[in-house]
Amino acid sequence: MHDQAEKLRLHMLKSQGKIAKSIAIVSGKGGVGKSNFSMNFACMLGELKKKVVIVDMDLGMGNIHILLGKSVPRNLKDYLEGKATLEEVMFDGPNGIQYISGGSGLNGVVEWTDEMYERLIVAFEALQQQTDFILFDMGAGATNKTLDLIVAVDEVIVISTAEPTSITDAYSMMKYIYYKDASKDFYLVCNRAFTPEEGKETTTRLSFAMKKFLEKEVVILGSLPEDDVVRKAVREQIPFSIRYPEASITRSLKLIATKFVQNEFVEEPESEGSSSNFIQKLRGIFSRGRSE
Repeated sequence: MHDQAEKLRLHMLKSQGKIAKSIAIVSGKGGVGKSNFSMNFACMLGELKKKVVIVDMDLGMGNIHILLGKSVPRNLKDYLEGKATLEEVMFDGPNGIQYISGGSGLNGVVEWTDEMYERLIVAFEALQQQTDFILFDMGAGATNKTLDLIVAVDEVIVISTAEPTSITDAYSMMKYIYYKDASKDFYLVCNRAFTPEEGKETTTRLSFAMKKFLEKEVVILGSLPEDDVVRKAVREQIPFSIRYPEASITRSLKLIATKFVQNEFVEEPESEGSSSNFIQKLRGIFSRGRSE
């Protein structure tokens, strides 16, 4: 009865255009600037008048709030343990975005209580109704826990650099996700490119590999240049897109965000409740995890 009510409610929300897209931002390895991209990408989507919330899923090592120069009194862990409401762990960021810090100690998903599972589902369902995009800033690499969430989301943005190891790891990540869900939509971004040609070559190589070996088409969003303003903004704890709006990297990011938004609304999903499948998939994954 609960599942039937949930499906009906989500179907009604979708028909009203009120179901947010869930997007995991991932990288095959650390050190590629994924969290910095996540925060600034969210800010740029906010500038484009989209409602965005970032959920920091770099468990135990989250730094989204640090990039904003903030200390947060409550985090996702507090919410899951029933020590805070969803509203109390959501904080306002630049350009109207909101963010949730991951906190520490969020490990061992299979050890979570039924109440924690249910609170997580309730939170994500609420966020789907309140926003246009839910961005999950995932930890570098892949674990069973993070991959479950990545497989459940609607779309995946993959961040790589031009380094051969970064490209290899990014492809491995996409391949793993593809084998879990061949219908998953992938977007590619090359970060810290020294030239436009280097950025284009990196994303083209990854796109070519996915098409050749997996027969999977991906969307190339573009590349971001290596830019000294990024390090300056990190030290100042202000997103570079806010602190340096005229910088070359900010202009490139705006092109990426604009292309992403335009691609999102080219056509409506064909399958009924496709966006709401995020919640349904999570329920299935968590139920399976508890029974294993």
